[in-house]
Amino acid sequence: MSNPFQEQLLKAGLVSKQQVQQVNKEKQKKKKQQKSKKPVLDEAALRAQKAVQEKAQRDRELNEKKQQQARARAVSAEINQMILDHMIQRDDSCDLVYNFEHDRKVKRIYINQQMKQQLIDGTLALARIDGRYELVPLSVAEKIKQRNEKRVIIFEPEDKQLDEDDPYADFQVPDDLIW
Repeated sequence: MSNPFQEQLLKAGLVSKQQVQQVNKEKQKKKKQQKSKKPVLDEAALRAQKAVQEKAQRDRELNEKKQQQARARAVSAEINQMILDHMIQRDDSCDLVYNFEHDRKVKRIYINQQMKQQLIDGTLALARIDGRYELVPLSVAEKIKQRNEKRVIIFEPEDKQLDEDDPYADFQVPDDLIW
């Protein structure tokens, strides 16, 4: 018994030896409970704090992803509006089939001879909207290309430099071979 107050009470006969032992046991139980609870509380608090931080990080990433998707939808809507506002109307006179390559696939559009010549010269371009292709002026195509280059096809004008030594320079390619 290290407590002098308990010793005095025991000598005076106010408490029994069993009561002193019981009080000591209760003190030791409380100390053990406090020791065991303190690390558990710290670990639980650390786990809870870590979970909150991870959730906040996931929320930030999800929010950023949603913002990127919203920006992409806005750009796509802007491109669609530009195409619809500036597309060159094709009518029944557009009976000439013009084949071109886009995304490593051959596509087809019906145009007239004037539109074909403008495409070859590079003053018109093709723009994709809702799975179809429309003709737009080159200035609009450049603006679309700045926003999304996959939505526009710009044909570079060919330099028609004739080689002096070309033996076939006098022969024209037949129209049915040009596509």
